[in-house]
Amino acid sequence: MEIVAKILIAVVALEHLYILWMEMFAWETKGKEVFKAALPPEMFKPTKGLAANQGLYNGFLAAGLIWSFLIENPKWQTNIALFFLTCVAIAGIYGAISATKKIFFVQALPAILAIVAVLLK
Repeated sequence: MEIVAKILIAVVALEHLYILWMEMFAWETKGKEVFKAALPPEMFKPTKGLAANQGLYNGFLAAGLIWSFLIENPKWQTNIALFFLTCVAIAGIYGAISATKKIFFVQALPAILAIVAVLLK
């Protein structure tokens, strides 16, 4: 189960690096494609700065998850991974409520599965 937990943590971290890229550098192209149901097309240009800020926060979530791989103490490694996975899950649930339900399945569900795997290892 430890390998499954690490794979799921890595998947969530990579996903948040992708979100960082999309929101910080590709908001008016890929972001428009991904969030077309949540935001009118004319709003992508004026919200570029806000999206970049969100992207930065997603990068911090990815950094925390990656950091968990570098911690040698097993208890601290677990605690740090659980903290950042919980942050991701909460952000995904909030995004599903406030933007589009798809965010739950793309962001929150993988984090929740990783939390379960970490707790079962």
